[in-house]
Amino acid sequence: MSTLFTETRIGNMALKNRFVRSATWENMATEDGHMTEKLYGIYEELAKGEVGLIVTGYANIVEEEKPNAGMMGMYNDSFVDEYQKLTDLVHVYDAKIIMQLAYGGTKTTHNIGERVIYAPSEVCERGTKTLGKAMTKAEIDYIVQAFAQASRRAQKSGFDGVEIHAAHTYLINQFLSPYYNRREDEYGGSLDNRMRFLLDIYAETRKLVGDDYPILVKLTASEFFEGGLTFDETRTVCQKLAAIGVDAIIISGNIHGKANTMVGEFFDGYTIQEEGYFHEYGHAISQDVNVPIITVGGLTDIDAIEEIANTTDIQFFALSRPLLSEPHLIKRWKEGDRAPVECERCSKCRTKRGNFCVVNKDRKLQLASL
Repeated sequence: MSTLFTETRIGNMALKNRFVRSATWENMATEDGHMTEKLYGIYEELAKGEVGLIVTGYANIVEEEKPNAGMMGMYNDSFVDEYQKLTDLVHVYDAKIIMQLAYGGTKTTHNIGERVIYAPSEVCERGTKTLGKAMTKAEIDYIVQAFAQASRRAQKSGFDGVEIHAAHTYLINQFLSPYYNRREDEYGGSLDNRMRFLLDIYAETRKLVGDDYPILVKLTASEFFEGGLTFDETRTVCQKLAAIGVDAIIISGNIHGKANTMVGEFFDGYTIQEEGYFHEYGHAISQDVNVPIITVGGLTDIDAIEEIANTTDIQFFALSRPLLSEPHLIKRWKEGDRAPVECERCSKCRTKRGNFCVVNKDRKLQLASL
């Protein structure tokens, strides 16, 4: 059997295979972030489909900050019982589940003008053009504690770990970025200062959840523009995270909807690949650290994934779009069916109503009408 289906570990979390459902915003929670039957159904199908590790859609850590409608919440203890139901449901199928925690910041166009949005400095997000409030030290401490408390709730709810979202121009990524972070205090300037916010979040979280609870961090390999966070800086951040005890690192990008057009382009010494866009970056980092590296983005072909697994030190492979189209894809691959995935990489699944496969939906509607 392929090594992709052998048992492995992240920290003390045993996983039945090396496939991860990467965090995906579903837009199916209630207005205040609580679970719905549709959401329970999505996660149950993924668990039935033999996904080894499921990462939830991002959950907001403070009630007043929500970068997207319909996202999950983890900002107070009222969520614990319903998430316990979710984790129990997933565990029935021998799958593991972790919660992604995020503060969106200015990477949003949702309810602008109706709330205060924090940022490291007053610099508009390049895509949304949203401007945030430069944070005071007290506000930084408030968000640090919010991440830690949300992690405590996740642990209490039966999640097998947490993923701290420090990628994709969300707040932590902006603190890391010299483009967005123009601060002149201990949180700005040098890379050591710019990574302080993330390290504070990790340290406070670790205090609450203990040494054995898996904490994963998601990072952007490079910001892929002049003046942004470079890959060399990301490598340094990863080395520091590994040294202080982070259990795994997810290496992503921030080129939603543009990756297909950027395949073959050369950035910071490495090339964006057609299969596994950022896996060259992940492999390079895997040479620097002794914690598992997870690559995400552009993974659709089981043979290509096996090739990456056999020729690099990347240990885990995270998918989103293919699993929106085929939630039982991993099970199909495990059973030996290597037919091409139904996902067409069209990125039309990213809609204002949430992420779902519009191509497969249309095909099913056509078949139903026959």
